[in-house]
Amino acid sequence: MRQTPVCIAALTEQLRALGVTPGGVVVVHCAFSRIGPVDKGPEGLVAALRAAIGPEGTLVMPSMADDDDRPFTKEETPCRAMGVVADTFWRLPGVLRADSPHAFAAAGPEAARITAPQPVDVPHGLDSPVGRAYELDGQVLLLGVGHDGNTTVHLAESLAGVRYRCQQRAVVWRDGQPAAIEYGEIDHCCERFALVDDWLDAAGLQRRGTVGHGEARLARSRDIVVVVKARLLQDETIFLHPPGHDAECDEARASLGP
Repeated sequence: MRQTPVCIAALTEQLRALGVTPGGVVVVHCAFSRIGPVDKGPEGLVAALRAAIGPEGTLVMPSMADDDDRPFTKEETPCRAMGVVADTFWRLPGVLRADSPHAFAAAGPEAARITAPQPVDVPHGLDSPVGRAYELDGQVLLLGVGHDGNTTVHLAESLAGVRYRCQQRAVVWRDGQPAAIEYGEIDHCCERFALVDDWLDAAGLQRRGTVGHGEARLARSRDIVVVVKARLLQDETIFLHPPGHDAECDEARASLGP
């Protein structure tokens, strides 16, 4: 049966009922296929998000490059892998986008701070968009996705000082020429980030509800970091699959040595 599109006003009320804070910083990860249909499509959802946080709030979304083999250009490089809402958001008037292959886009009073230059080799450290949102006591809003799509968990890994790395490559412009940067990134398949659901729920630090037609989760960035960091300090490899299950997790384990 065809679902009825949810209007922008109803979406805004759902977001506020979930706990989205007016005037705050909200980092959004979204699978529109699980939230829609909504009036005016992805732009309608963005409008509802901005209405929920108000003019003093700052909306943040991932805007990473799809292609690691081409130099990133913030004015042109698409981010379709981040979803249609994220790829729509950075193109809207007044939205700032970081000049990095690991870019986020933002709109609102803190947008310039959040999208300021960052190190290429530490994509999700404290000196990154998710790190700056954390320092601003931002919220993380997951729309139709779980914590396996939550980049703030990578921030927690960085702050916990995990030692595992996967080899990555990014291409940037240097002196008018494309330049490849090879580096070791805190990474793996990320499937086991789903464990964060139970940890936050058990601590009463996550709110769940419905936005549009899909499931939504909301938590403070600082709460996510505290909960995840505590687990990582107990077991550094808690997010890595057992050996032989996944190539990325195997690479991360191997980087730890014997």
